[in-house]
Amino acid sequence: MSTINRQLRLKTRPEGLVQRANFDLVEQPLDELQDGEVLVRTLYISMDPTNRVWMRDIPQYMPPVAIGEVMRGFGLGRVVKSRSSRYSEGDLVQGLIGWQDYLVINDSAKGYVRLPADPGIPLPTLLGACGMSGVTAYYGMTDIAPVKAGETLVVSAAAGSVGSIAGQIGKIMGARVVGIAGGADKCRYLVDELGFDAAVDYKAENWKQALKEATPDGIHVNFENVGGEIMAAVMSRMVIGGRVALCGLISGYNSDGRASDNYSVIIIKRLIVSGFLVLDYTKTKEAVQALAGWIREGKLKAEETVADGLENAPEVINRLFDGSHRGKLLLKIASDM
Repeated sequence: MSTINRQLRLKTRPEGLVQRANFDLVEQPLDELQDGEVLVRTLYISMDPTNRVWMRDIPQYMPPVAIGEVMRGFGLGRVVKSRSSRYSEGDLVQGLIGWQDYLVINDSAKGYVRLPADPGIPLPTLLGACGMSGVTAYYGMTDIAPVKAGETLVVSAAAGSVGSIAGQIGKIMGARVVGIAGGADKCRYLVDELGFDAAVDYKAENWKQALKEATPDGIHVNFENVGGEIMAAVMSRMVIGGRVALCGLISGYNSDGRASDNYSVIIIKRLIVSGFLVLDYTKTKEAVQALAGWIREGKLKAEETVADGLENAPEVINRLFDGSHRGKLLLKIASDM
């Protein structure tokens, strides 16, 4: 009996929040494996802001997902059948698995990482703090805009999957770390659980004054995930020659709005602003080893918010934008073997 694969295929491009109606849930039997192919059972899908970008028909660093295509997404799966010399049954595979129950890849497929069957850390953490989110934070904090001991680092979307790791790396490096997040509970989480020196609630009426009070010596490094008004407020507090690791602009992903065109602060303060993509990083193995080591040593805390069910992906992705999660947002597709 053939294995049935469920896939979420993009039907229409969302306007505003993502809806189930924007996708078709398609079921189809899988063909028999050919030589050099493996069948990967999806275990977890990473819910990332870039998913929302890929749904839009705009110029971007990868082609937009076409209408009728399986929704693109990073994920983690386990090899359940193999006719490959590269992969064995039981191996874990990380990469662009997509919003589906199964994926067939061959030996020549690029962009997939084979992991040991027992990696020694929980699978959600492997996809979060030791996956693309953690590596992104590591890349930004070590290569793009490294912070020095005694300097002030500000991280926006600091309770999210990338920001929470970036801020903790800043603490490991000896910086004063200020996080910006939405809501008193998230701000307490940053300070009480993750060890940030201060947290600013951007939903509070006086948040700009709170940011000023939390950064009395100015801001040396900005790890920017949000853009818009928050980015403008942080940039206005930066010191001469400050550095910006421009990781994301999530405030505009659900709209056709654009970031402010007022770049004068970059000139006035002689800021170094560097946009970056984790896809360009060449030291991923080094990053994962460092992140995993910090977790084992208790220097880095990882947290995941895990939802269930492939069919729920369109609704779950919206939790990235309404602030109803902490740490890495994941979708569990199947239980592990």
